Amino acid sequence: MPRRERKEEKPKLFKIRRTGESKKFGVAASTLKELIKKGCDLFEVSPSGAQCCLYEDGTLLTEGYFLHVPQNTEVVLLSAGQSWSGSVVYDLGQVLCLDRHADELISAAKNLLQDDDQELPAKRRKLLGDLLYNLKDNADLEDRADDEEWFEGIDTRFKTKSAYMKYNCEQRIRGYLKEVDGHAQAIQSARTKGEYKKVVASMAEKLKSVRYNGNYFDRTEKELHRLCTKEGWFSCQGAFDQEKCESLHSINPYGNRESRILFSTWNLDHRIEKKRTVIPSLAEALHAKKSSDINLDYFYKLLFTRENLKLVHIVCHKKGAHDLTCDSRQVYKRAKTRK
Repeated sequence: MPRRERKEEKPKLFKIRRTGESKKFGVAASTLKELIKKGCDLFEVSPSGAQCCLYEDGTLLTEGYFLHVPQNTEVVLLSAGQSWSGSVVYDLGQVLCLDRHADELISAAKNLLQDDDQELPAKRRKLLGDLLYNLKDNADLEDRADDEEWFEGIDTRFKTKSAYMKYNCEQRIRGYLKEVDGHAQAIQSARTKGEYKKVVASMAEKLKSVRYNGNYFDRTEKELHRLCTKEGWFSCQGAFDQEKCESLHSINPYGNRESRILFSTWNLDHRIEKKRTVIPSLAEALHAKKSSDINLDYFYKLLFTRENLKLVHIVCHKKGAHDLTCDSRQVYKRAKTRK
């Protein structure tokens, strides 16, 4: 049976290379294990301890992550004990994209790589190759007519990249609202369920008024309202229990179609967990209270805003219990004091 299932899986195409080398080869694989095996055979290296990582940022591939990686993704084969970090190159590419001398730098890098001088250090050659790869994007293009490849598979109603990215964020937030609304079915008390639905309805109206916070992914929004730079670069904010991302993960989904697809694996993670903590706390608070007693703004911020959401790379998304609780002092509205 396992063999039969493997045959039914459609192989993915990859561009694979070794560390320190700019030459890459096309390989088709249905599983990560198959990809590593073919890479080892191709480069004649021992499969013992070998791994594969993303070329763009050095993220190690797992069988689970392999399922989300799009066609023609560039990967690096790592022998036992080897490591490779593309984050430095990625950030360098970001800086040079903004430099008015970028064209001259790209031209110089190409000339150096085309030079047959064997004295050019391997590390320098690799750096130049990585640099050129990361500068090959169309982040400066916004309209569908100017970058049709980026919009492949996207509904024709979206005419700009920013419009689609805003919609993408809206859909994530709508998904959270749907989860909150769905919890009503688990509430046994008819009275509590009724009050709970009133709270959800109020939250839905509030979200509708701000267009489901789609501005978080929209690079045309004001800096205060977006999570990216004006060029479209997003940086991982680190795991829920960290102040920043130690791996310096970054991505620009506006650059090319592959990056847009990979960005779908990034998460808007709730620090205080939505399903385990926030929603149950809201339902519990309504057992002996009315919806009008609840601090709606507090729960709204926990569920749908940057106050409790962190944008994280899939590697920094910790799925275990966060062990953070709601602030009991903010669950209910403060009673008005009489003068």
